[in-house]
Amino acid sequence: MTSRPAQLYRLGLTLAAAFALAACSSEAPAPTSPATPSAPASTPAAPTATPAATAPAAVETPARTPGPIVPPSGPAPVAGTDYAVIAGGSPFKPGSDKIEVVEVFGYTCPHCATFEPLVSAWAAKLPADVEFVPLAAPFGGFWEPYAKAFYAAQAMGALEQSHDAMFKAIHIDRSLPVQPLPTDEQLGEFYAQFGVDPKQFASTMSSFAVNARMNQARQFMQRSGANSTPVLIIDGKYRVTGKSHEDNLRIAEHLIAMQRAAKGGAAPAPAESAQSAESAEPTDDAGAD
Repeated sequence: MTSRPAQLYRLGLTLAAAFALAACSSEAPAPTSPATPSAPASTPAAPTATPAATAPAAVETPARTPGPIVPPSGPAPVAGTDYAVIAGGSPFKPGSDKIEVVEVFGYTCPHCATFEPLVSAWAAKLPADVEFVPLAAPFGGFWEPYAKAFYAAQAMGALEQSHDAMFKAIHIDRSLPVQPLPTDEQLGEFYAQFGVDPKQFASTMSSFAVNARMNQARQFMQRSGANSTPVLIIDGKYRVTGKSHEDNLRIAEHLIAMQRAAKGGAAPAPAESAQSAESAEPTDDAGAD
């Protein structure tokens, strides 16, 4: 993803005050209210309703501008505290010579909405040897149709234009439902504003290609231990477990530097290199959450 328009920053600020936690669990029940029926315990948490906001004029999303390779700042992360080592982990897109940063997210997750302006601005300036890969979590329940919509938009070339607008439609405008679940036709009509045929979009959502991407995402999340959102996974080897959105980005920068050094690229600052290498060594409890 590239850096995002001003309205998404307003979205993040609006939602940041409403939610104290930093992640949406894949297992928490949806909140109960007169307008929202109770959900089974296996259904992930639904976002709390937020006040509607007036959207400013659309702003064209700038293209990514890779930044220079610089040493990470702040203390070196500690395995088992700041990140988990994924035993036998592998990238979502194997075979690349780039360092992969996967963001597992959900459109219905309010914490992903607050994280989006931060992570997209951060990803836009990552060095050229790093690839940022957003991955919609198909946890089931109300996560499912929006994950399908993400992969359908990706397949039809409409993702870049629609990504921010989807967060806004759910969390600010409340023009798309969480419960009851949106139909494929409803989502097709939403994406029509980005130049796709709504019927073709609805058909693509149930296509073999989208189902294959959903299964690929599930398999990656399962082997990476990603059971909440948002979460960052570095090169399939490390799952970031920081205490805040900003902390997660700081930890990710250190882990990227570790992977770069391991691949023979520019090493991190000498003072942090030894600490980072030591903390990266798997221990008996390093992979435990």
